[in-house]
Amino acid sequence: MKLLSGPTLPPSDLVDDLRTQGLVRPDAEFQTLYGGRTNQVWKVLGGSGDKVLKLYRATPRNPLFRNDPELEAQCLRALEPTGFVPRLRATGAHDTGHWVFYDHAPGSPWKNDPEVVAGLLHKLHKLDVSVQAPQGCNGSGDLAEHAQRILSACASNTRARLAQHRPTGHVPATTHTCLIHGDTVAGNILVAPTGMTLIDWQCPALGDPCEDIAMFLSPAMQRLYRGAPLSVAEEERFLAAYGHAETVTRYRKLRPWYAWRMAAYCLWRIENGATDYTQTLELEIAAL
Repeated sequence: MKLLSGPTLPPSDLVDDLRTQGLVRPDAEFQTLYGGRTNQVWKVLGGSGDKVLKLYRATPRNPLFRNDPELEAQCLRALEPTGFVPRLRATGAHDTGHWVFYDHAPGSPWKNDPEVVAGLLHKLHKLDVSVQAPQGCNGSGDLAEHAQRILSACASNTRARLAQHRPTGHVPATTHTCLIHGDTVAGNILVAPTGMTLIDWQCPALGDPCEDIAMFLSPAMQRLYRGAPLSVAEEERFLAAYGHAETVTRYRKLRPWYAWRMAAYCLWRIENGATDYTQTLELEIAAL
């Protein structure tokens, strides 16, 4: 996320509560972090290291990305020993929504060297951790059903166009499920000389690791968060560096289904006022 100063501050009674708990100093400054598309996030300056306050918005349900503060807190606690997530300090509820408070992670959003992201995701997918996350999509049948649900919420003529692009064939579910992040876009991967940090854990699942791979490689998501899709060479470098041939082979088989679902999601976003998804829709259709 990009750091900017802005006029929007956290609710004053929430700030008072944080001060009462000793989480922020009386003279702490709040700076709005822009980049997240769902919740309100501030960098908290002052004290023993900068912190992040995230206030969850009670927005209409997103058909692809859940927004669950309890799951984020669970994941940060369970994954703290790995060193690639921020340290959770506190969580609670406010009358405008739930909030989480955690250490600010150094670094900038990922832009280059896909191999380092492949290594990070492979490390995550090998972990044996206990998180009470929901089951993710598993196999082409689940992906097709999910995409169809998203399309059913759309009303424009493009809906029929996308329906014609539905992939054919069948890829069965895998028994190799694990904790997945669910939103592995470039903006959620921070790179610093000290290492990498994976932030924004509000939509994890127990599912197919291909889900995280597909989200990172998605032309739409790369365009939105990095400015341009990955080249074919960059994608191949990522897949080679991931280091698990069976998962990579499975991803290649499932890729049309992921692209079809993402195209449906882009259309849903466009119809709900997100005009920056217009170009991304065409990128996902081209990927089909």
